[in-house]
Amino acid sequence: MTAAHELANALAELGAATVGESGGLPMAPRLKATWSGARLAGPAYTVACAPADNLAIHVAVAQASAGRVLVVDASAIPDRGYWGEVLTTGAEARRLAGLVIDGGVRDASALEAHRFPVFSALIALRGASKNGPGSVGGTVEVGDVRVAPGDWVVADADGVTVVPLDELDSVLAAGRARAAKEDGFFRDLKAGKTTMDLLSLDASRITGA
Repeated sequence: MTAAHELANALAELGAATVGESGGLPMAPRLKATWSGARLAGPAYTVACAPADNLAIHVAVAQASAGRVLVVDASAIPDRGYWGEVLTTGAEARRLAGLVIDGGVRDASALEAHRFPVFSALIALRGASKNGPGSVGGTVEVGDVRVAPGDWVVADADGVTVVPLDELDSVLAAGRARAAKEDGFFRDLKAGKTTMDLLSLDASRITGA
């Protein structure tokens, strides 16, 4: 297993919520999994679409290296199906890790059948043109977060979190520490302690307590 695979597995195991509470940058909650159980972790390959046009996505699928997550700004006119089963099949053949798009996708049942991780702002039936312009490999804003090529993306049922590349080591360490602390909480709660005890919360601030 390569170092990149090990890192992806470690971030996926921590999960988007823990990473987001450990220094990662949570995207807006409109970015959601298109099918239950979808999850991904990997370095970003960034894409900016022209309004209602997905030519840049086709270019990205052809150019991105294996293990990359396409992170796409399609927010200018979001209600288009910028992605569907055809692009999913192409992305699988290229061994891409998944898609995060601030815009619409379609063929939702097919995406679930493929088990290809897709996180989008909405499901949209109407298709997109393929004329451009657009760009790949630049800094984009997706889900209200600025994402640069190579930043890491973690996504699951809780949402999508971005880890800037130069903060990866510190966020990973903080995430592991947080997960270990929560494991201790779980043991203590099962032993009879309460969250009031563990978090030193002040019940006097609540009327009737």
